[in-house]
Amino acid sequence: MRLNQQLLQINRNFLICFIVSASLSAVIAQLLSGYENYLNTTLTIIFGYMVYFGIFSCLFYLDNKKRYKAMKSSLIKRELLALVSSFGVGEIIYLGVRWPTLYYFLEIGIEPYLASLISEIISTALYMTTVTVFLRKTKTF
Repeated sequence: MRLNQQLLQINRNFLICFIVSASLSAVIAQLLSGYENYLNTTLTIIFGYMVYFGIFSCLFYLDNKKRYKAMKSSLIKRELLALVSSFGVGEIIYLGVRWPTLYYFLEIGIEPYLASLISEIISTALYMTTVTVFLRKTKTF
């Protein structure tokens, strides 16, 4: 089986973003521990999204700017549409798992930082798997 460099790059970027986002989200969750659990969950996830996509956008741009300059416009559009679709499905699954698990862990009394980390690990693993499978099935990479 041949390793796909583009998928490896994307998954590397996912992991980098995951580490930074999970760490900062855990801090935010702990700082918001005095608030209602639903509010803590929502604000923690919003903050995590801002950090994650800010970093991922920069990494993706740096990894692909030369590649996209050499591609035809129609191929770039096709690839970006497939990426957005795959990421969109992954995000639905991520959010569908992240919010309920974080909220549940907070409700049962797990420390907010630990609840955030556990929830982030579970949801990011499902997100990465989903996006990778979709990118392979659509033959994007």
